[in-house]
Amino acid sequence: MDATAARIERALTEAIEHVVVSGCPPRLAEAVRHAVFPGGARVRPRLCIAVAAACGSKDVVAADAAASAIELLHCASLVHDDLPCFDDSPLRRGVPSVHRAYGEPLAVLAGDALIILAFEHLARQLPDKPALLAPLLLTVGRSAGMPHGITAGQAWECEPTVSVEHYHRAKTGALFAAATAAGAQVAGADADAWRVVGDKIGEAYQVADDLRDVAASAQEVGKPVGRDALLNRPSAAGELGVEGAVARLKGLVQEAIDAIPECPGRERFAEVLKHEARHIMPKSLAQQAA
Repeated sequence: MDATAARIERALTEAIEHVVVSGCPPRLAEAVRHAVFPGGARVRPRLCIAVAAACGSKDVVAADAAASAIELLHCASLVHDDLPCFDDSPLRRGVPSVHRAYGEPLAVLAGDALIILAFEHLARQLPDKPALLAPLLLTVGRSAGMPHGITAGQAWECEPTVSVEHYHRAKTGALFAAATAAGAQVAGADADAWRVVGDKIGEAYQVADDLRDVAASAQEVGKPVGRDALLNRPSAAGELGVEGAVARLKGLVQEAIDAIPECPGRERFAEVLKHEARHIMPKSLAQQAA
């Protein structure tokens, strides 16, 4: 495990240990842990920490607090996304989804608890930095709610028609934009400029996810594939075709790199984005995207 990954896991563990205590319903505690550990790639918190570092921040506590809060929201969104009323997915990250392991009522409650914990953790970690805490709470809150957060992104699936771009920007892009903006806020940099970078990265990841749904195996992605077509979900692969979606992904990565603001670690951050882009494409399409 690299140093950044270790920081993220410690921060998430600390957040959960504050609430998984004597008196907490045991199965709810188990469901919350199941939702968070073992984690996936932790891309969003890594992005937050990388932006803070690129902008020259030395405030590890604030960066880790913001990064882990965003990851807690992401984990909550996966729990809810997997529910029978949405994707009804039996697997997540290669193990039973929370509602399959603990039942639908506890899955709903575990997702709710993780959303609340994200904000509680931020407040607990930064009580002596109100000037930083307030904008971070607003950034994280905007990414979770309405009109353009992940709640709105999920709600677009309930509408008769939706722009794929709007759907991607809310359902996936919102947390990526929050990650880059929060990292900038920790460093005292321009959050709005960095939010543009996050928007592009988030849309690229959603396009990659759409491609995995049509071109990868369930074993590769750790969850069922072919769900977008089955559930009639908006999809870049469905709208643009596989080749068009690959081209869109490559274009978004380059747009994200071009949008990186001037900062001490700009070149290093650009290399990080290029590295991540090489690993989000389905293996069967990796050569085409190179």
